[in-house]
This record gives sequence, structure tokens and C-alpha cells, in this order.
Amino acid sequence: MTRDAGVATLWLNRPEKRNAVSYPMWLELAAVTESLAADPQVRALVVRGAGQHFCAGGDIDGLGDLPFEEYRRANEAADKALAAFPKPSVALITGACVGGGAEIAIACDLRIADTTSRFGITPARLGIVYPGFAVTRAVQLIGESATKHLLYTAELVDADRALRIGLVDELLPAGGAPARVAELVRVIAQERSLLTQMASKEMVDAALAHGEVPAAVEARWDAELARSNDAAEGIAAFQERRPPRFTWAP
Repeated sequence: MTRDAGVATLWLNRPEKRNAVSYPMWLELAAVTESLAADPQVRALVVRGAGQHFCAGGDIDGLGDLPFEEYRRANEAADKALAAFPKPSVALITGACVGGGAEIAIACDLRIADTTSRFGITPARLGIVYPGFAVTRAVQLIGESATKHLLYTAELVDADRALRIGLVDELLPAGGAPARVAELVRVIAQERSLLTQMASKEMVDAALAHGEVPAAVEARWDAELARSNDAAEGIAAFQERRPPRFTWAP
């Protein structure tokens, strides 16, 4: 994990295995993400792979050495920690983004990829069942039909198709994703209101879960807005044609 100006970058750092995630890595992914979520100095999170690939999936070598349910719990803890990260999160995707790698990317808020990327959800190759929490998140992101296609066929799709089905938010030329993500998270972390971002994330997640934003969630954020100076600062900065200096923190 590295840090720069309020942005934490969590590296999947096993390039010799195309960053395939082992059982200890799932455990550490959950622990590190939860620690970063509680850190007031962290304004945004980037998840990326070391080397040429994002993540080729879960590493099944050694999987038979521990109970399957134990592995599943570690996988679920990491998935939920990423999805519950309260501030903006971005997956920077190059090369393989398959299986558990696709799960990690989908658990992030945004996915920025380049044209080298290949995507797949591949349990049908192994005769296993993709976990329900990961299926739910995929359906929420790309819809019923696209999720079924990926799960039924275990085919790898190229970056253009991933963009068309909504699996990718932005697609850059080969080598272009790191610079775009660096600029994106710089703006998010330094020029935008964390109050707006955290309220928006909770409201979007609540709308997905309940079909609408519950009144209690909206009221709580309205009360936080009333106590904050961010709105007054944002309006003043707009009128004075200067960058805003937002100060709200959770």
C-alpha cells in the first residue's frame, strides 16, 4: 500500500502469478481496506495490480489445504470491505481482470481500464458456484443478461465489450490508464467535497439495496450538511472564481 496526497493505492503485488489472490491475500485485503476506511487522512482509494495485469483471479493452488468455507469467508470479507469503503474507490485495470479479479474491480466504485484489459467471470470452468454476494453486485452493475452471459460461458471479453455492458466506466489507450486515474483521484481528493462524496456513496448504495434512498439516510446527511461549511464555501468559491477549500471531515 502506498500513499500520495490523501490517495491510498492498494497494490495486488504478485506479478509472477498475474496477481492471483491467495487465501492470505484475501485476509490482508480485508484488513488493509478496513484500516484505510478508518484513516481520516485517506480521501480516496485506488486498487491496481503490480506489473502488466490487474488480477487473474483467485489462486486455487493450495485451496484443498483448508476448508472451502474458510476460504469463502476470507473472500467475502475482502469483497465487503472494498464495497463498504466509505470514500471513493477506483480500480485501475490493465491486462487480466478475471474471476476474483473481476470481483475486486466490481466492488470498487469506478473502473478505469486500458485496451489491454480482458474480463471474465469464470467459475463454470471449474464447476464451482460464484458466491451470491458477488453475483448480486455484478447484476447491480451490468444487469441480468450480461451477468448470465459471463457466468454461463466463462468467456473472456475484451475492453470494448466491457465498456459497452457497463463493466468499465472509462477506456483508455494502452498505457493511458495510470495518468487518467492519477488526475481523477487528484480532483476527487483535493478539489471536491468529501461530504458530497460520502453522502452520495451511501445514498446510491441504499437506493440499490432498497429501491430508493430511505428518508432516515437523507435526513441524516441533510443534518450533516446544515452543520458543515462546505456548501457556503462551494458557493463562495464559484462566485469568486477560485478553487474551493472544503473542510468537512467525518
